[in-house]
Amino acid sequence: MTDMTGTAAPARNQRLSALLNQYGGILAALIVLCVIFSFANERFMTIANLTNILQQVAVVAIAAFGMTWVILLGEIDLSIGSIIAVAGMAGAQALALGWGFAPALAFTLAAGAAMGFINGVLTAKLMLPSFIVTVATMGIYRGLVSLPTNGAPEMIMHPTWIAIGANSFLGLPVIIWIVLALFVFNHILLSRTTFGRRTYLTGGNREAALYSGINVNRLKIAIFTLAGVMAAVSGILLSSRLYSAQTNAGISYELDAIAAAVLGGTSLAGGVGTMIGTLIGALIIGVMNNGMNMLSVPYFYQLIVKGLVIIVAVWLDVRAKQRRG
Repeated sequence: MTDMTGTAAPARNQRLSALLNQYGGILAALIVLCVIFSFANERFMTIANLTNILQQVAVVAIAAFGMTWVILLGEIDLSIGSIIAVAGMAGAQALALGWGFAPALAFTLAAGAAMGFINGVLTAKLMLPSFIVTVATMGIYRGLVSLPTNGAPEMIMHPTWIAIGANSFLGLPVIIWIVLALFVFNHILLSRTTFGRRTYLTGGNREAALYSGINVNRLKIAIFTLAGVMAAVSGILLSSRLYSAQTNAGISYELDAIAAAVLGGTSLAGGVGTMIGTLIGALIIGVMNNGMNMLSVPYFYQLIVKGLVIIVAVWLDVRAKQRRG
């Protein structure tokens, strides 16, 4: 019994050391940001504001889970923000036509999956760079969202849809429970399944993946479709919080999603990254957004700050890759 206990303790310490080595830096950055903003504004660390941060993070975090899959594959998806807007409008239109909550929800998720599927097919089957494909579909989807209402917002009155963004369960907003559930789902799918292992292998070494019998094109289409579904969920949460579907919803959210993934350690070269890191990265982005809003930092300055954060994160990723090499 003593031998087993003595063996287990070093193993636990080793796992803890590995976790601190992997996530210690970004956790320290998150804590430093919280301390800075709490000194800058005394309302920052209130329970109400921290809950608001978590609710704001929810939309970005779920979109970032989908973006993490795409980046792990060595690809990029710049249409995420537009898919968020289209999904919100699809749900609002379905509800306006008298559909029930369940059919409207299914229709919205199907719309997100279809848009992601189109991105995947264009990238995989036509062998076009995902950057070019998703820049094009970003504009196409952004145009589509304005067609039903000629650019006007669509109000949402359905009580169940609104409850997603307004109600609480066991003391936490429902929206946070949804994020936690999707985090667990994506984390297990990535770290414990063959699908996840194939994603890592394909992103890290496409030739090796082909030689091992992986259907890379099918995997690519599946991952872009999954990213579309995650963006659709973000669109549902955003529209439920706003009580409406806005045609300008989701603008620049693709930058937040990329920043969250890269800050969390996902390599833009592919093959390296975790959902845990992405969740912490999303929290950093959420704290930055909330803190700058509380300090009344103009929106264009916020874009500059987030752009600089992405540059620094990519630079650190390149340095880490050089050290590994």
